[in-house]
Formats: sequence, C-alpha cells, structure tokens
Amino acid sequence: MSAVVGKPVNKPRPWAAPPRPAWEEEPSKAGLAGKGIALSFACLAILFPLWIVIVTSLSSRKTIDEAGGLVLVPEGITFIAYRELLSGGQVTRAAVISILVTLAGTLFSMAVSVLCAYGLSRSGSLGHRWILMTLLATMFFSAGLIPTYLLVQSLGLTDSYLALILPSAVSVFNILVLRGFFMGISQELVDSARIDGAGEFRILWQIVMPLSRAVLAVITLFYAVGYWSAWFNASLYLNDQDMMPLQNVMIQLVQKQEAPVGLGQAIKTGQLSGLAVQMAVMVMALLPVAVLSPFVQRHFKKGMLTGAVKG
Repeated sequence: MSAVVGKPVNKPRPWAAPPRPAWEEEPSKAGLAGKGIALSFACLAILFPLWIVIVTSLSSRKTIDEAGGLVLVPEGITFIAYRELLSGGQVTRAAVISILVTLAGTLFSMAVSVLCAYGLSRSGSLGHRWILMTLLATMFFSAGLIPTYLLVQSLGLTDSYLALILPSAVSVFNILVLRGFFMGISQELVDSARIDGAGEFRILWQIVMPLSRAVLAVITLFYAVGYWSAWFNASLYLNDQDMMPLQNVMIQLVQKQEAPVGLGQAIKTGQLSGLAVQMAVMVMALLPVAVLSPFVQRHFKKGMLTGAVKG
C-alpha cells in the first residue's frame, strides 16, 4: 500500500466548471469577454423593462407626471396603487378567480395528461397506436374557433368556469413529453413490481411518478402558466363581468375600457395615477410566475431533454 497517510484529498468544488473534453480547446479571453458582454446585454434587455414597470407602479402621481410617463429613477416609494387595487372588489375577486382556476385546471390537466401518457407508453395497451396517431393529428389539424365555440355552447358551459378549463385542458405536446420520459424508465423495474402483484395504478403512483419528478414539475409549470396567463377563453365564453379573471381585468385597465368604481374615483380626483394602476396590475399578474419559476428551473434540462430525446 503506497497511500500517503494524512495527505489532503482535493475534492471537486460544486461551483467549479465541469471538466472540458480533451478535444475541446480552452476559450480565449476575447471569447469569454464576448460571452460576458452578450449575456449582460441579454439580462439588461430582460430586466430593464421589468424595472420600469415595478418603479412606475411604486411611484406617486407627481413623480409620474414629472417623468412624463414611465419612471426610470424612483423618487420615493408609495404603495397606494396596490392598496387601491386590493381594496377594490373587482381586482381582488379577479385574482382569487385566477388562482382557483389555475389550481383546478392544473390538477385536472396533469391528471389527464399523466394517465394518457402512461397508457401510451405501454406498448401492449389496447389501441395505443391509433390513439397516439389521433393525438398527433390534432397537433396539425383543428376544427377551428366557431365549431369549438358552438360545442362549448351546446354543452352549456358558457358563463361557467368550466369553460376556462375544459377547452384547453390537454396539450398533446405535454403528453408526448411525458410519454417519452415514461418510456425511458427501466422496464425491468416495472416488471418486478408487476411480479410482486402491483397493478398499473400502483406502478404509476409508487414507481413511475416518483422517478419522473423532473418532467412532472416542468409540465405542471407549463400548465399553470398557461391557465394563469389565459384571457381569450374568458373573453369568448364569459359575459358576466364579475366572473372575469385577473388577466381580463388587466386588459381592461391597460386599455382604459372600464375601471372599478373606487379606482376610477381615485384617478379622477388626482389621488392616483392611471399609469401606476396599470403597472401594478402587470406586476400582480407576473408575480406568481416569477416566484414559482426559480423552484422549477433546475428540472428544466432533465425534464424536457430526457422526455424529448427518448420519445
């Protein structure tokens, strides 16, 4: 034994870059500088408009008037726009509606997508090839807007929250990604569970889904963002203003079509700037996505690439 006792072992640092392949050259200083500049400009292009929106929403009417519109440099912070928005019934009710529709729609869409993808990933399932071909055909051909509206109307879903969920409940792309990930799970593991007496639902719940946390997190975020940002279904199928979700109320405020009574009075009396209200609603609409995205970001590479490559 030639091991040296007490010699420190150099452990790889978690923040260190992965080892470079032997055939890949070391980047030049000019290349590294160019990448840094390009990334800086990209970050600036993303963060600069967001900064303006946030600062304007936190500015007083006097500051906005002096800036001639959007505020770049804050001169004091006030939460009057958010206080007036949350104190009014319409915006608060619209935010609650959006949250409930997003939660219910995401749960329903994930349940349907996971069950469909798992059935299509089993080669011996009944009619899985024809079902797969039918789903693929819907990605290229659709009935159109008018037949879809007539179908929703004939089912009695107009002026119902189900109209915000059912017409766009399932995404074939998400099903294909889930199917590709499920097909990549070891068949021997599934067969051993089946030999031990586990049924298909138990295999899906206790084996397949725990091994698919990455892709499930990504697809869940896709569905949640889709429901949270959706506005077209509400404008098409809902006639009651009190049932409108947050995105539709935001459009009305931004386009100055209709404002809640309390907000309209505050804007007319000069206590509040209409531009600050518009920016505050935008921040409220972006906040949930901005908060949830970092928690799912680490799953994007594994979830999406693995599901797509093995499909």
